[in-house]
Amino acid sequence: MEVKIQEQDGNMVAILSGRLDTAAVPNTEKAMGPLYECEKQDIIIDCTDLTYISSGGLRIFLSILKVAEKKGEHVYIKGVTDNVRAIFAMTGFINIFEFK
Repeated sequence: MEVKIQEQDGNMVAILSGRLDTAAVPNTEKAMGPLYECEKQDIIIDCTDLTYISSGGLRIFLSILKVAEKKGEHVYIKGVTDNVRAIFAMTGFINIFEFK
């Protein structure tokens, strides 16, 4: 699992590659730490190259969303593959997040 965080057009963007399975959750959560700390920036989580997400990965996304909403920021999910979209749909997370 690889995570790249960068600023892009005034937003914080996390680019995820690989499988966000249970084993990858601790390192991924640490790598996504800057998303919890950003101020006055929307967050885009780019899942174009994400092939799988576990319940632990969904928990990371949800905690980022909760922190961002408290600060009045938005979290957008971008580039979701059909496999990952099916997991979001199955868990009901498809109704929680905004997709680009």
